Amino acid sequence: MEKITYKYADKIIVISEDFKKNLLAKGVPEEKIVVVYNWVDQNAVVDIPREKNKLFEMYGLDRSKFYVTYNGNIGLSQNMDMLLSVAEELKTSNSDIHFVLVGTGAYLDEVKRMVAERNIDNVHILPFQPYEDISHVFSLGDASLVISKPGTGSASVPSKTWSIMSASRPVLANFDENELKSILEDNSCGIFTKAGDKEEFKKSILTLYLNRELCKEYGKNGRQFVLNNLTREVGTQKYVDVIKSVVKD
Repeated sequence: MEKITYKYADKIIVISEDFKKNLLAKGVPEEKIVVVYNWVDQNAVVDIPREKNKLFEMYGLDRSKFYVTYNGNIGLSQNMDMLLSVAEELKTSNSDIHFVLVGTGAYLDEVKRMVAERNIDNVHILPFQPYEDISHVFSLGDASLVISKPGTGSASVPSKTWSIMSASRPVLANFDENELKSILEDNSCGIFTKAGDKEEFKKSILTLYLNRELCKEYGKNGRQFVLNNLTREVGTQKYVDVIKSVVKD
């Protein structure tokens, strides 16, 4: 069914370069394939200055700390065990670094249990917030995480990546090597470390903690990448262009 579909399609839209490589490996001609990334509403996800972010008051968070946030599903594939281990080590060596987890999922209760049992008091767990507060959520941290266990993210770029960048925050990725690595490195909008590499992941956090100007610069670069490539206007126009080209041919 796949082969027939690809054979008779005039154009095939995929959401990443990795998906394009997958089709090329299956013999689909390159001229048929067009990459159009999932987009983000750049007007709905914006930078909220820390002094105006209401979540700090709502949850009693100290604005003077350096925050690393994780937003989304707290499940079995997100490598929360490694994250909590890093938090526990940094609790002693760098007490100003705190972690905020915003979300829910199958592993949430276990995460709460470990945090309480091991007294990892630099980890704060918040519930999902209303969509109208999405900018406050993605602006909460100084940097934000895209993290997974090895072998679970080789062909994906989580959509939260674009929201992190739209809020002018650097991405700290601990992920399988794929297109995400080149996006972050080529556009200087975050730090990529290999999924499961705990020590390099910890170093990436400390790099941004010790160099706040670099942290801000990565955030600005991420926002610019979104404006240049990932807005709703850019994405939908690419779809229109593809449809027009097919009709014209």
